[in-house]
Amino acid sequence: MAAERLRLLFCDHLNLARGKYLPASKKSGGASRFAQAIYALTYGKDLIPAPGTKMLQGMPDMDAVFTAADIRAGWEMNTSVAIADLNETDGSPLPMCGRQLLKRTVNEWRSLGLNPKVGLELEAYVFERTEAGKLVPYDTPGAYVYSTGPACDPRRFTDNLWHRAESLGFKVECMTSEFDAPQLEFTLVYDDALRAVDDAFLFRLMAREVAFEHGLLLTFMPKPILEKGGSGLHVNFSFNDSTGHNVVADGQGLDLSPVARSSVAGLMRHHQGMCALVAPTVNSYQRLKPGSMSGYWRNWAVDHRGATTRISAQGGTRARIEHRMGDAAANPYVLVAAVLQAAKLGYAEKYALPPPESGDCLSHTDATEGVPENLGAALDALEADKAFVTSMGETLVANHVAIKRAEIKETENLQGDALRDYYINYV
Repeated sequence: MAAERLRLLFCDHLNLARGKYLPASKKSGGASRFAQAIYALTYGKDLIPAPGTKMLQGMPDMDAVFTAADIRAGWEMNTSVAIADLNETDGSPLPMCGRQLLKRTVNEWRSLGLNPKVGLELEAYVFERTEAGKLVPYDTPGAYVYSTGPACDPRRFTDNLWHRAESLGFKVECMTSEFDAPQLEFTLVYDDALRAVDDAFLFRLMAREVAFEHGLLLTFMPKPILEKGGSGLHVNFSFNDSTGHNVVADGQGLDLSPVARSSVAGLMRHHQGMCALVAPTVNSYQRLKPGSMSGYWRNWAVDHRGATTRISAQGGTRARIEHRMGDAAANPYVLVAAVLQAAKLGYAEKYALPPPESGDCLSHTDATEGVPENLGAALDALEADKAFVTSMGETLVANHVAIKRAEIKETENLQGDALRDYYINYV
């Protein structure tokens, strides 16, 4: 049966999938209007007159713009989906739109003769509710790292998720259990940067909704269970030249090309400045700790999970750089753009690459600098990194800083389950 409606979506500053259901007559493309003051909202639904929101200027509209080519099959019955770009009503890109930022970032790399390729790894925990309505971890009695089958997913919601993803054309590389139960990892196949992030955005939403159908809550928040490991969103990336050749591993020394070396140097230089955008919640800094293999240290190494920037041991077409700091509370378009912009600054400015990490990053590390100690300090570091702010867009950064400083105030008296519950239904 043909789709009877269209689900138009966009990813906002809180990584919430906002949208509308529209009639099938809209399938030729167009625009739908939303209040620009969406970008004034916190998770607690406070309205903050942050830069770019026009909250105190009458809360005017913005346009969610899409074409017929943006429409794809959806997972709800008789419903297609489309991801929109956000514009001001005069047709100019909305400065806070992460998808517009990623498109610009990709075009800037392409103007240098290089096409970014991206693969994303998402980690998440599963919760269920007791009869009394209390959230508790999903009971997976036989789960262990890299386990598969009913022992790590008794309700088999991942079976349903796998089949839906496959039928809709998502390129899933693997699903598996992580070190701490009930934690899962979902890895999507490498693709052009925009397609990869579009897929991750939709896959994450679909996964949460499939879990909900099975009576489960799937959360991608960075640290929902304090005594267990955290959940990250690892960004794997490389660059193809005009002939389609992967240029990461075709240089001299350490099997890294000049492009790769300067890109890694960019990630080192902007380690603290980018943190507030890729790890954007108070809860993120409960995950980012020394000795946690979480992306804490300002370091890099080849095939070393203790390093924030890990160079794959694979060469040739599979050569890639993995950045491990971010988490899936971040808008994925902003997160990937932040990684690529930091790398581009390193490439354009010819930053020098520091030596690789030689320690185990558990009992010893060469690194002397980690991430800022909390979200407030990370916002300070972001504002201080003027080159990085300019590359990301001053209005987007100013909006982010204002919203996140309000979030800090909203959560300052929350601890344990109360802090978890502030985020868990959204992240």
